[in-house]
Amino acid sequence: MTSYREILRLHSQGISQRSIAASCGCGKGTVQRTVEHAKKHNLVWPLPPEMTDERLRVLFSPSSKDSGYYKGPDFEWVHREMAKSGVTLSLLWNEYCAQCRQSGEIPYMYSAFCDRYREYSVHTKATMHLERRPGEQLEVDWAGATMEIADNMTGEIIPAYIFVATLSYSGYAYVEAFPSRNQENWIAAHVNAYRFFGGVTRILVPDNLKTGVLKNTKSEVVLNRTYQEMAEHYGTAVLPARVRKPRDKPFVEGAVGVISTWIIAALRNWKFFTLQELNEAIRGRLEEFHKKAFQKKAGCRLSVFLEEEQPLLLPLPFREFELAQWKICTVAYNYHISVDKMFYSIPYDYIKRKVDVRLTRTMVEVFLDGERIASHIRRHGYPGQYSTLPEHMPENHRKYTQWNAERFLSWARSIGDNTVTVVKAILASRKIEQQGYRACMALLRLNDKYPASRLESACKRALTYTLSPSFKSIQTILATGQDELPEEGSTDPSAEFAFTRGPDYYGDGGER
Repeated sequence: MTSYREILRLHSQGISQRSIAASCGCGKGTVQRTVEHAKKHNLVWPLPPEMTDERLRVLFSPSSKDSGYYKGPDFEWVHREMAKSGVTLSLLWNEYCAQCRQSGEIPYMYSAFCDRYREYSVHTKATMHLERRPGEQLEVDWAGATMEIADNMTGEIIPAYIFVATLSYSGYAYVEAFPSRNQENWIAAHVNAYRFFGGVTRILVPDNLKTGVLKNTKSEVVLNRTYQEMAEHYGTAVLPARVRKPRDKPFVEGAVGVISTWIIAALRNWKFFTLQELNEAIRGRLEEFHKKAFQKKAGCRLSVFLEEEQPLLLPLPFREFELAQWKICTVAYNYHISVDKMFYSIPYDYIKRKVDVRLTRTMVEVFLDGERIASHIRRHGYPGQYSTLPEHMPENHRKYTQWNAERFLSWARSIGDNTVTVVKAILASRKIEQQGYRACMALLRLNDKYPASRLESACKRALTYTLSPSFKSIQTILATGQDELPEEGSTDPSAEFAFTRGPDYYGDGGER
């Protein structure tokens, strides 16, 4: 499915239509039509919140397909012209389109024109030099060779994987060792590299690792969702290298070879006990590598980077990208989703719907069809905690939740100390405080049927039986009137003045 949102975002960054088409896995014609439709409908990036992916699809989907016959270009002529100075494929395509308009024929779109010329040039063994522009492209990859860290307790040898990021124009590189090549370290490596360069390139060229690219074919490019999110955060376009085509990222491939000798081989006899020690040694060798003079031109990688490339990098965003995980959850009947044994509320209208959940260390965000429908501060600690927003609840549930522990205790204080003790005992008896609200609410309703004095007395009697009385025990005491009986061990006030019958009463006159 075409990502119209991504096309518009990349277009706003000044990325060429051809590069956008390669990044989004669609044709250049699709990109051109999308941009034209956006101008027609006055849509500019960032898009308004109400413009969901579904609305974009309906707005931008073509209603009909082009028909007719295409005129094939004369690629022999194209190839001869390409050998001339200053001639580009874009220029030749425009001339080709003009010829087609004059003859009333249909020209190929630019992407198809380039694809067919590329096929022709392969058969003629033609090659083309790609001139890199400063600040345009960053190539990233993992080095094939690994380094070693020794456990200082057991002596076990632990492999360290080397990440390499190289600016295509200056050859200025960033190198860092990581304990593994998982998603977290892959993203952290990019964040650290951008911080090291002090800016962002317009294009990012990775290899086809699953931590970055899920699918890369001639017709479709599917990025890992977290990787795509990172690219959007830094305002760069991801153009993965073609499968088994190392020439698509020659600079990082070359840098990996040089770094393997300059850093990995040079440090082969060193022994490191922590990842920090290893990375400090790598940084020292990397500084020497950047200051090493070029053999065939003036300057070094550091001087070219500082003078020509760094000023043209895009600025870093205000905050660094925070790694996020994505999960799919189903909204339960209690309008909550379960994430890592914690529960977060969703508007009750979405009960039984599957939603996408984005997790960071501090936030939980919930999306449906690309639109955010809920967000919560992420809870940590003991499992089973609930984060419930009143606006997510039905009206009758909302009224119930207006009560909380402090409000129940405030009501209990108006009754008496024993009632306060019972309410505290009920709330403390539940693992989750909210689970005791129902019993407290039932206790509150008893006050509508019985006087406050009797409720206080019933609570006092219940506390003589157990330190943690339940609502049922209070209800039973009131229903049976036990609260009105004298307490055990008490003395009847009239006993002091009781009348005692003597022997005369029984008729023996006190004589035997």
